Amino acid sequence: MTSPLISAVSNNILEIEATSREKVSSNKGGEEENGISLTWKDLWVTVAASSSKGKMKESKSILDGLTGYAKPGQLLAIMGPSGCGKSTLLDALAGRLDSNTRQSGEILINGSKQALAYGTSAYVTQDDTLLRTLTVKEAVYYSAQLQLPNTMSKQEKKERADFTIKEMGLQDAINTRIGGWGVKGISGGQKRRVSISIEILTRPRLLFLDEPTSGLDSAASYYVMKRIASLDKKDGIQRTIIASIHQPSTEVFQLFHNLCLLSSGKTVYFGPASAASEFFASNGFPCPPLQNPSDHLLKTINKDFDQDIEMDLAEINKTISTEQAIGILVSSYKSSERNQEVKNEVAVLSDKDNNSTYKKKEHAGFLNQCLVLTRRSFVNMFRDLGYYWLRLGIYIALCISSATIFNGLDKSYGSIQDRSSFLMFVFSFLTFMTIGGFPSYVEDMKVFERERLNGHYGVTAYVIGNTFSSIPYLLMISLIPGAIAYFPPGLQNGFEHFLYFFCALFCCLMLVESLMMIVASIVPDFLMGIITGAGIQGMMMLAGGFFRLPNDLPKPFWRYPMFYISFHRYAFQGSYKNEFEGLKFNRGDGIGGYISGEEILRNTFHVDMSYSKWVDLGILLGMIVLYRVLFLIIIKTIEKLKPFVVSLMSVSPRKTLQVLEKPSDTPLHGEIV
Repeated sequence: MTSPLISAVSNNILEIEATSREKVSSNKGGEEENGISLTWKDLWVTVAASSSKGKMKESKSILDGLTGYAKPGQLLAIMGPSGCGKSTLLDALAGRLDSNTRQSGEILINGSKQALAYGTSAYVTQDDTLLRTLTVKEAVYYSAQLQLPNTMSKQEKKERADFTIKEMGLQDAINTRIGGWGVKGISGGQKRRVSISIEILTRPRLLFLDEPTSGLDSAASYYVMKRIASLDKKDGIQRTIIASIHQPSTEVFQLFHNLCLLSSGKTVYFGPASAASEFFASNGFPCPPLQNPSDHLLKTINKDFDQDIEMDLAEINKTISTEQAIGILVSSYKSSERNQEVKNEVAVLSDKDNNSTYKKKEHAGFLNQCLVLTRRSFVNMFRDLGYYWLRLGIYIALCISSATIFNGLDKSYGSIQDRSSFLMFVFSFLTFMTIGGFPSYVEDMKVFERERLNGHYGVTAYVIGNTFSSIPYLLMISLIPGAIAYFPPGLQNGFEHFLYFFCALFCCLMLVESLMMIVASIVPDFLMGIITGAGIQGMMMLAGGFFRLPNDLPKPFWRYPMFYISFHRYAFQGSYKNEFEGLKFNRGDGIGGYISGEEILRNTFHVDMSYSKWVDLGILLGMIVLYRVLFLIIIKTIEKLKPFVVSLMSVSPRKTLQVLEKPSDTPLHGEIV
């Protein structure tokens, strides 16, 4: 009779011990126990607005002198109608404003200016940018291996990931793929919780969430926000949580500690969420019985539809415009005791003698990050049919087509043109099909940008991981279609010749893939990226020396420098040498005798015979390295220039303090390359 009771008690003890171990693990390294207080005073954000012809651009105010605070252990909700400045305020506090905006005001952490190091804060974006082919378990586990330091064992990282998954209530979907377009996966609410789980693995003290309930039904919104609000009860960390939220249900609204209500960039109300309805009622806008308070607040201050608002104050009962109602509320708040209390609280938190500085948390080692990224990318490529498998099928179909069309080439004079045409098709149009993987590159770049912006790993680790994970697939789609295309036409026999053909095809596929990654880093739009990549390849093909012989190319631009920049030049000339050297063909036009392959290369195709075909292959390999390095440099340059542009744009007569800098600005992120 006592066995079940003893078993239950034992299980509870084991669970408590596991939770205790997790809490100890999360506080390893002497991490500070103090929370983070965030204050902002007289915060302005402006952006250049369009103007009529002949006039200078004028500045449009997005945030208009906001003042407020966020304290440890509390959830601050930023609410307001669409376009009121919710996301802008969140981005300003998190240091994520675009380069075309100007910011002024005072933003302090624990009463002082300090850049938040990696692991101290986290930002969950509105869009759930996740690898849809991974399961919930894999997504969180891989992220844990990337973010958590090498001082933690694999088992400890696994325990942290398991605890976080359980913390966000995802244990029932742990082996379900995230899913996305065309792939059935977890629900929208579960995706949002996966995004949050990934960002709280490092146990951040400050958590920003942009529209965490966007696209979710009322039940999913409540469970997501309830998990967020109760995080401190799970792991004992007093987090400061700031969330922009559009239209919460009554249950979600009751989870908020403080509320920042905005309209057209102005503060309509800041204070306890429970007192917001009372503030509106005292100004003549009472909340009707049995109505969601948030619905009433937002309806009163939403001027998009220019609806009249009924004002009920004392014995005065009249109808006014929404613009007038907003003006009354804004003016009332400015002169209210609540506004003075907020200013006093900001002053107390700003003048607080708190010298606590948050040291950066350690990442996983560079080598470990490269290995994890390689493994994760390999799994993603294997499961994503559009990445390589669909291309493999298309390549096989094209190679079968080309092999049957060019089947059985002889040594006649006419076969010279046939062989060159076949090689041109393989190394131009076949490799051109690599642009079909551009949508997958774009999705990868979105995930990389989110993780990089949050400081999970560096650019170099990503480039290395992506490169090595793609090599097995590129080898496969070079070998199988290449063999199908090479042997039926009767090209030169011998292992060396096929090996060169295979290696040259692999290099061309790798080069085009590298080129499309560069395009994806500059032009992230799907349609524009494909057009740009196709245009670049088209120009390279024109200058490659097939459609117009090298000596006949116009010297300005096409001969110098395009002919030498185009990788098609080295692919064509190397494959020509591989095919024609050592062969003899019958002379045409009734002339007897033979013409050597070397003579054809020099006179017919204008091939540079001063070096061997292996030099052409070596140049192709060097261009692969160059393109990958160029991809890395472009990303690093964009990261470095953006803060510089922001600093130039942030001009104000007021004292300006930047608290949370761009990841590339902070000393921590500066070390990740």
